[in-house]
Amino acid sequence: MLLKTALLLVLVAQVLMLDNGLLRTPPMGWLAWERFRCNTNCDEDPKNCISEWLFMEMADRLVQDGWRDLGYVYLNIDDCWIGGRDASGRLVPDAKRFPHGIAFLADYAHSLGLKLGIYEDMGKLTCMGYPGTTLDKVVQDAQTFAEWKVDMLKLDGCYSTPEERAEGYPKMAAALNATGRPIAFSCSWPAYEGGLPPAVNYSLLAEICNLWRNYDDIQDSWDSVLSILDWFVQHQDILQPVAGPGHWNDPDMLLIGNFGLSLEQAQAQMALWTILAAPLFMSTDLRTMSAQNMNILQNPLIIKINQDPLGIQGRRIRKEKSYIEVFMRPLSNEASALVFFSRRTDMPYRYQSSLAQLNFNRSMTYEAEDVYSGDVISGLRDETNFTVIINPSGVVMWYLYPIKNLEMSQQ
Repeated sequence: MLLKTALLLVLVAQVLMLDNGLLRTPPMGWLAWERFRCNTNCDEDPKNCISEWLFMEMADRLVQDGWRDLGYVYLNIDDCWIGGRDASGRLVPDAKRFPHGIAFLADYAHSLGLKLGIYEDMGKLTCMGYPGTTLDKVVQDAQTFAEWKVDMLKLDGCYSTPEERAEGYPKMAAALNATGRPIAFSCSWPAYEGGLPPAVNYSLLAEICNLWRNYDDIQDSWDSVLSILDWFVQHQDILQPVAGPGHWNDPDMLLIGNFGLSLEQAQAQMALWTILAAPLFMSTDLRTMSAQNMNILQNPLIIKINQDPLGIQGRRIRKEKSYIEVFMRPLSNEASALVFFSRRTDMPYRYQSSLAQLNFNRSMTYEAEDVYSGDVISGLRDETNFTVIINPSGVVMWYLYPIKNLEMSQQ
C-alpha cells in the first residue's frame, strides 16, 4: 500500500508540472447525450441513433448554420459508441454504427474546422454498460484516442470505486499529456464524490482537468435547471474561486432547443450558465431547431460575455422577496454582466434598484446594454434608480461597462 501511494504521488507530481494550455475560455460545442441518449436502434430510427452519420450531420450543421464561427467548435460523442476491445485490448467502435472508425470521424470534423470529443468511463463499464477504462487500460486508451486525433476526452465515473477514481483520473491526465497530442480533459470525478471538500480536492482537480462535472446530471426540465443552479449558489464560496482559464466548473449541458423549457426559461439558462462561466455544450437536434432558440444560443453579446478572457466565474449578489435574485460576473475592461432573475410563475415583476445597492464603483458612469433586447441605458451612476421588468421564470441580462470616470473628470 505504501508503494502504491508513493507511486501515485509521483504520478500526481508529474501531472502538476504539466499544462496542456487548452480551454483558456469555457469550451463551446455540441454534445449528443441529452437529446439522443443511448439510441442505438439504427434499423428503426436511422436519423437519430448514435452513429457516425448523426455526428457528420451535426458537424455539417455546426458549419452551415454559423455555429462554428461563433465558437461552437467541439463535436462531442457521449456514451454508447463502443463496440468492444480487439485482440490486443484496444477500444474499437461499434462496427455497424461507426463503419469507418473514429479516426475517420475526427478527420471529417477537422476538415470542417471543428474538434472531436469522445467519451469513456473510469470504471469496468460505462454508465450504459459498455467497456470502460480500467486502471490497467488507461495508458493504452489514451494512446488510442491520440492516434485517432481526438481533441477532448470526457471521462465518467460509473462502476468505479473512490480509490479507483483517485488513482485513475490523475493517471489519465498524465497519460493524455504523455501522448503529445493536446487533448482537453473533462472529468466527472467530483460529481461522484459529492462535489465538495474534503472529499473533492479542487486544487488538485484544477491541475489535472480542464473542466469537471460537480453535481447531478441535467434533465430536460426547468426543475432540473433550478436544482443545479441552487446547488451552485449554495456552494458558490467554494466553487467560484476554483474556476478560471483552463479549468472550469461544469453545471452540465444546455437544454435549449429541446422539450422541457419555455422561451423565458431557455433565455434564463443561457444567461445563468454564462454568469457561471460554464462550458456551453448544446445538446439538441440542430437540424430542427427553431429560430427563437437559435437566436438565444447564437446571441453574439452573451457569447462574448461567456468567453471573457479574465475567466472569472460570477456569483449571486442579492436575493430579495424569496423570488428575485441578482447575479454578477466581473469582466475585462472594468465591465460586468448582471442578471436579474425571477422565480415567480404568475406575472412579470418590476424590480427597482440602483448600482449603489449592487455595490458598484461610485466614481464611474455606466452604460448598460440589454443582452436580449439590445436596448441601451446610458448615464447610469451609483445613485441612479432603475427598474427592470422580469418575466416569470425569466431574466433581464445587462452588459454593463463604464463610459466615464467621474473623479478624473473633476480634476
